Amino acid sequence: MNTASAPEATGAESLRARETLKALYGYVRPHRWAVALGLLLALAGAAGGLLQPLATKALVDRLSSGGTIGTILLAMTVLVLLSMVAEAFGAYVLERTAESVVLAARRSLIGRLLRLRLAEVDRMQPGDLMSRVTSDTTLLRAVSTQAVVSAATGAVTLVAAVVVMAFLDAVLLGVTLGVVAVVGVGAVLVMPKIGQAAERSQAAVGEMSTGLERVFGAFRTVKASGAEQRETARVEAAARRAWRHGVRSAKWEAVLGTADNLAVELAFLAVLAVGGARVASGDMPVSTLIAFLLYLFFLMEPVYQLVEAASHYQEGAAAIARIAQVDGLATEPQDGHRPVRPTATEAVRPRPAAVRFEEVSFRYGPGLPDIHRRVDFEVPAGGMTAFVGPSGAGKSTVFALVERFYEATGGRVLVDGKDITEWPLSELRSVIGYVEQDAPVLAGTLRENLVFAAPGATDDDIREVLARTRLDALVERLPHGLDTPVGHRGTKLSGGERQRVAIARALLRRPRLLLLDEATSQLDAVNELALRDVIAETARETTVLVVAHRLSTVTDADRIVVMDAGRVRAVGTHEELVAKDELYAQLAATQLLTTAGRTRG
Repeated sequence: MNTASAPEATGAESLRARETLKALYGYVRPHRWAVALGLLLALAGAAGGLLQPLATKALVDRLSSGGTIGTILLAMTVLVLLSMVAEAFGAYVLERTAESVVLAARRSLIGRLLRLRLAEVDRMQPGDLMSRVTSDTTLLRAVSTQAVVSAATGAVTLVAAVVVMAFLDAVLLGVTLGVVAVVGVGAVLVMPKIGQAAERSQAAVGEMSTGLERVFGAFRTVKASGAEQRETARVEAAARRAWRHGVRSAKWEAVLGTADNLAVELAFLAVLAVGGARVASGDMPVSTLIAFLLYLFFLMEPVYQLVEAASHYQEGAAAIARIAQVDGLATEPQDGHRPVRPTATEAVRPRPAAVRFEEVSFRYGPGLPDIHRRVDFEVPAGGMTAFVGPSGAGKSTVFALVERFYEATGGRVLVDGKDITEWPLSELRSVIGYVEQDAPVLAGTLRENLVFAAPGATDDDIREVLARTRLDALVERLPHGLDTPVGHRGTKLSGGERQRVAIARALLRRPRLLLLDEATSQLDAVNELALRDVIAETARETTVLVVAHRLSTVTDADRIVVMDAGRVRAVGTHEELVAKDELYAQLAATQLLTTAGRTRG
């Protein structure tokens, strides 16, 4: 899929009417029979109202002739009750169907968002993406059922009423349609303005969600910087934009509703004038005029339904356009592979994986500088390989390419001699344990975080890993042990504890390839030394790749890859690199791992 053509989060053009209707039908299609039932019930309720003016005419004629009206009154009462029951049941069916449409849309969006390529997430705003799942899908509720049924019911009952009115008196019908047509032209001009205002309002809501997500993602930094007022102003500005566009939409909806009432009122006055003259001249009976006037007021409902349907459609079209933008974003490939990873207590150990980069180049997007420039190295199965070098050298990008978070723009990445593009994505990631640089911890309990990558882990597995990562003492201190909530992003844990949780989570998966990106940067000396022992022990069972700025954590590595400016500069052991590579020797001397004289030598 061409990601460059995917629309941005805001400011994208609306879909064409045909595309909007096609997308809308896609949401409604699984529920078409429920919508059809709601439509039939709505039509049944409308039919009761359509017959009432004729019953009233018969009642007036019966009174004029001196006949009894008991039967007619009973029939009218039954008619009213049946139409009310049909309308109430139809409304329930439609509301329930609308909620089902929203649920299906949200499930589809959530599934797609979690499969987005990392490059897409990098250029989008998370808050705006979340607003599409929440507020945008809510607008589907009205347009997917009420708008469809209201338009169909309004159109059918309007046509039926017009046919009956033509039967009653063609002259009065001509007067009515003339007045309605004049006012209707203005209403048609107003409808697109509602859609424009609704789309801009939804975009502003997305900006507001983005602002809040930005603040809560760095809440302590905001407070420590005294930036509460500035950030409040930023979010309030988006809220004001949403309010302004919402008010604009409400204004045009009010104009549309007024035009609806104005058309009926003017038509009533015109019919009353012309019809009164015709009754006075004897061209039509008064019962016909009464029935016609009742039909005229009856027309208010279908006309209102059509106007409301048009208004809901304009709002829904804006939401559908924003939801469709997500459908245009590139996602990772899906496959049916669901490998089961062995647990720590199982006798069979997974064999270590080999990794090779062959002339790999990578950039984050067209026109951006290369992060990797013909990177070439080989990591045999087993042991520990470290990647060192200055910031921006491309070390962490090695892990991102191995995990296929991004695709290489040139060359090949191989795991066990097989190009990773040929691996089923879920199988590839199932053999990898990955500890990110900032060691994220999710909201939930400590147990949920530990088994996040290995949901089948047993209590014995967990106890073993807790001891290896020195988290057992932490668990004993917590009020509810493993079932203690760790707070949003693990705020109830220290930085070092979060790193150890992330490492324990990766070890529980029993990976064939373990990727550690600055995994000990926030540990004290005692815990760093302990984790170094754990990593060394793990390296005897699996392949461990480590990105490190602190060379003290990797001096015992089997091999060290020195990277600089997106290239591999040198490969060797600590002693070899100190002797032969100037950059590594400088890094080692800076961190007091060598003497000045040895560095110069």
